[in-house]
Amino acid sequence: MSSWTSPELVRHLVASTGLPASVAERVLADVIGYFGETAEEYVRRRHTELKRRGRRNPEIWPRLAAEMAGRPFTAPALSERQLRRIVYG
Repeated sequence: MSSWTSPELVRHLVASTGLPASVAERVLADVIGYFGETAEEYVRRRHTELKRRGRRNPEIWPRLAAEMAGRPFTAPALSERQLRRIVYG
């Protein structure tokens, strides 16, 4: 078992989903990895994704700010200028 989880958490997932323990542990690792990004990593990744989809910065900055408000990491409220500085330095 990985250091990031507890046996109780794996047992709970197994009991609530019927998944085998090995699968439950992999699912937890995927979820924790997905939500393990820092605010800066998330902003950079999402900015790149949205740019690749043809979005322009005036649309991206408010969208990123809104998305971050719903993420389960602790992130300060960032202005558009602060978001730009994360991406462009």
